[in-house]
Amino acid sequence: MKENSTLKKIAILVFIIAFIFFVYMAYIAKAWSYLSKDPKACINCHVMNTQYATWQHSSHARDVTCVECHLPTDSFINKYMAKAKDGWNHTLAFTFDTYDHAIKISDDGAKRVQANCISCHKSITSTLGANADMYHNFMDENVENGRKCWSCHKEVPHGKVRGLTTTPYNLGIKEVN
Repeated sequence: MKENSTLKKIAILVFIIAFIFFVYMAYIAKAWSYLSKDPKACINCHVMNTQYATWQHSSHARDVTCVECHLPTDSFINKYMAKAKDGWNHTLAFTFDTYDHAIKISDDGAKRVQANCISCHKSITSTLGANADMYHNFMDENVENGRKCWSCHKEVPHGKVRGLTTTPYNLGIKEVN
């Protein structure tokens, strides 16, 4: 009986230590900030400094956050499912240094951004869609190499250059108010 009681106490102690470690790691990683739509959450990892710095100086910085471009806007559930998936993938890639240092958007991420561009700029995209036979086939997801908005609008929202060496001084990011 005494052995069983000791085993319970050890199990509870291990659980408490693991819980404290989890809370500490979440605090250090600023995990709670990822639930917000604050663009500063994206620079918790230094590898995103260039993207943040170039976004800060773009036409979208005044009105649009990272979340509004890069995550689904159709529902709360889709948004947080994508956020969880991206968070998991980013955690693995950044922790184990398995990402390409010239960061490129994933195919899934590109689809989301494209959908959000079209959604936010409905008045323009409806006109372009009506004239798709001339230049734009971005409305048709079945087109294999359909144009993405940023194939022409390269400066929106991250500027022309996106590498660490092409955006000097990006490590000491200054917040624009």
